[in-house]
Amino acid sequence: MKISSVLSLALVAAPASAFVTTQSKTNSNALAATNREGLMDLAKAQNNVVQYYDPLQLAEKEFWGQSEEATIGFLRQAEIKHGRVAMAAFVGYCVQRNFQWPFAMKLDGTQFPASNMSPEAQWDNLPEEAKWQIFTFIAFLEILDESNCGDLEARPHYMRGGQPGKYPEFGPLPNLYDPFGLFKKMSDEQKGRRLNMEVNNGRLAMLGIFGFLSADAVPGSVPALTEIAKPYAGNIMVPFEGQFTLF
Repeated sequence: MKISSVLSLALVAAPASAFVTTQSKTNSNALAATNREGLMDLAKAQNNVVQYYDPLQLAEKEFWGQSEEATIGFLRQAEIKHGRVAMAAFVGYCVQRNFQWPFAMKLDGTQFPASNMSPEAQWDNLPEEAKWQIFTFIAFLEILDESNCGDLEARPHYMRGGQPGKYPEFGPLPNLYDPFGLFKKMSDEQKGRRLNMEVNNGRLAMLGIFGFLSADAVPGSVPALTEIAKPYAGNIMVPFEGQFTLF
């Protein structure tokens, strides 16, 4: 069974509510839901079947002695960010599983790990220098994001009423979300609806990437992926164990 077949099966089997948001004024709440009432309205717009679901009652907590509104802002930012990471991971897994980069990985001509290895094993076989480059770039993006969240007049922090998931612009550099300026004239309702769609796709991607990882780590644990899974003997929950040290 090919990856494309599995993806098609997943898309058909997934409930439509995972991709379609309710058309209502609550779409705009995706930009600024800062309390539980707004969060409940937002949940209905994102998924009109499951709606609001918070079994651990995290939205009622006050993290680090902050307010409930600050906690909700933190949780929304975390979900959007993790959804984006999961979408990148899901696509990356599919690419790495089926394609080997054609150019050399190192100046001495060493090629990238072959696609007949599992993506997890490919990561383990990257040189330590490459891993440090990747993590340095990620850290750079994180620092730029957080260091531009503190302007309470121009761009409030997401824990202070700012919009969760909005990545800042950096002067002359192109906007990372909209480098060609295609969405500048989009209304708040359109932006809210697109953010709801992104959150839903991120949630599905989280399930998807963990499905792949589970199938590789425990053969047969995900029947739909049995034929394409590549057994991985390492520990997927300790991704730094292979050729990666802090000292």
